[in-house]
This record gives sequence, structure tokens and C-alpha cells, in this order.
Amino acid sequence: MKAAVWYAQRDVRVVEVPEPPKPPKGWVKIKVEWCGICGSDLHEYIAGPIFIPVGTPHPLTGGTAPLTLGHEFSGRIVEVGEGVTNWKTGDKVAPDACQVCWECYSCKRMDYPCCEKLAFTGLHTDGAFAEYVNVPAYTLYKVPDDMPFEIAAVVEPLAVGMHAVRRAPVMAGDNVVIFGGGTIGLSALQSAKAAGAAKVIVVEMAKARKDYAKKLGAYAVLDPTQNDVAAEVHKLTDGLGADVAIECVGSDKTVPVALASVRPRGIVVTAGVFEKDTPIQFNNVTFPEKEIKGSLGYNGEFATVISMLGDGRLDAKTMITGKIKLDDIIGKGFEELVNNKDKNIKIIVSPK
Repeated sequence: MKAAVWYAQRDVRVVEVPEPPKPPKGWVKIKVEWCGICGSDLHEYIAGPIFIPVGTPHPLTGGTAPLTLGHEFSGRIVEVGEGVTNWKTGDKVAPDACQVCWECYSCKRMDYPCCEKLAFTGLHTDGAFAEYVNVPAYTLYKVPDDMPFEIAAVVEPLAVGMHAVRRAPVMAGDNVVIFGGGTIGLSALQSAKAAGAAKVIVVEMAKARKDYAKKLGAYAVLDPTQNDVAAEVHKLTDGLGADVAIECVGSDKTVPVALASVRPRGIVVTAGVFEKDTPIQFNNVTFPEKEIKGSLGYNGEFATVISMLGDGRLDAKTMITGKIKLDDIIGKGFEELVNNKDKNIKIIVSPK
């Protein structure tokens, strides 16, 4: 079968690889329908390795480059491994990407994103930019029969945005500023509004992403090249500052601005993947008693996202700006996202 395999920075190849074998105990084999290109995939393409193990095998999966990318996906189960009793062939699913040990301090408390050996499908073991993929059964979530596969493929990034909103947590009536209008930023925007936020302000430079933020209900959209963002956020919140800032860019320049944008005892949640160290003057945290919280992936939000997509409180369709074939993933996928960020939000890939 064909797969998009990461070999090195700027070296992802569509090549023939063996179909995954019969799934091991506790795992299932899935026939992939759609898989989205995630920001983390793009980070690996542009600046990797960041997550992908090179040389030293991952302690949980044993995976090492070259690896098949892809973790935002939907499909049907085609084979179940020994001991899998709650899933069957033909089930329509959207798996999360977290593979964990279930033995460490965090796993025993169901805080699985903090697993000591945390691995991600498509980064630490072969992923879903392929016709078939094997994953642990505990990662699976049932997709309703009436939900299109392309919508189900966007459950994963929506869950990332929702987890960031819950990490704050955003409360009803809060004012929220979100840095970044890409997939995760727009997911956080929608989740913050669903949580009852009063005003959700989005900070973004790209025209298309600014337009999508407005379409999805942003109270205001600020361009950092044209505004003093922190000052404008204070103006829009009666001089106080936002209750919560969510950083979805992963830029060394945004966290200090996010800190300056929130009120005393305000909360900054970092959900972006950072390629550079970020300078922070911690007196700006200590004196006004502000908080910085990390947010990685999700912690069970898939079920809530699927439910809220079903009743219309979340919108995945608007965020899908491209559908391509696996053979075109480099030129019309990665390079398109690198060179035409202004036009794209989420590009999804079919292995067919």
C-alpha cells in the first residue's frame, strides 16, 4: 500500500510500504477514509524532528524514523485483535492519537496526556496517511452513521481546541483571546463560545483565517501587524484584560503578548508547538498573580466533540478548505500549507 513517510526534515515521501499485519492483542486494524494534515505534521515537515524519534526507539512503541505520518483520521474497522470485545468489523470510528502505558502516575489517574511514555499515532508509530493503520482499541470513538467521514476526521483537532478551553477553564461570561486562527485556534474559538464565553477575540494575520474566525463567531479579530494587541484587548474588555488567553501558534513572540493581554489573575493556556525558546519576564506573572498552563492533545474530549458536532454546536465543515489524494500530499498538502497559509485552514487527505 502507499503511505506518506517521514524520513527527515523536508523529506516526506509517498512510497510503497507493507500493509499492517493482523492487529496484536487489544488493537484493531482500520481502513482509513480521510486523514487531516495537522500542525504537528507540518512542524515535523518544516523543522523536524520534534516529536519523531530518530535513532533511539520510542520507549513505548519502539518506533523510530522513517515513520508514516497522520493522526487526524476516520475510517472503519476491518479486523480486530485478540481480546477486543467491544468493537467489531465494520464499526465507524474516529480514533484519538494517544498511545499510553496505563501504568504511570498520570495514567492511573486517567490523565493520559501526561503519560510518562506518551506516544502519538503518526509520530511515534506508523499513522494514517495510508490505506490501513493499526491502533489500540482504547483510542477508538464511535462515529454516528449519519456523520460523514470527512467531518469525523476533524474531531481530533476540535478535541485539541476543546481541551485547551477546559484546561483554563473558560467559564460562562469569560472574555477570551485566542492567538492563531488556524485549525486549533478556530477549534478553541468554537469551544470557548460553546462554553459560554462572552467575547472571543482572535489574533491572526492571514486574511482567509481572519475571515473564517469572523464566520465562526469571533467578537473581534486583531491583526498584530496593525494593532497593539494587548492594548486593543484591554479596550475591548472595558480596560480590564481578557480572563483567558489561549496560545495556538507556538511562536516565541506570542506568549509575552498573551500574558500582557489578560487581567490580574488571568490565565494563559499554551496549546501551540514551539520551535524556539520563549522569553518571559516572570515578574509579569508573579506580581499580578497570573497563571500559565500547558495543554497537550486531549483527555477524553472526543466523545463531547462528536456529540456537539451532531447537534450543531461545533462546525467542522467550515474549516475544511481542501480535499486531496495521498499522491498529492507534498505539493497540494504540505507545500500548499507552507506557501499559501493565507488561503488554507484544514486540508484532508484520502488514501484511495
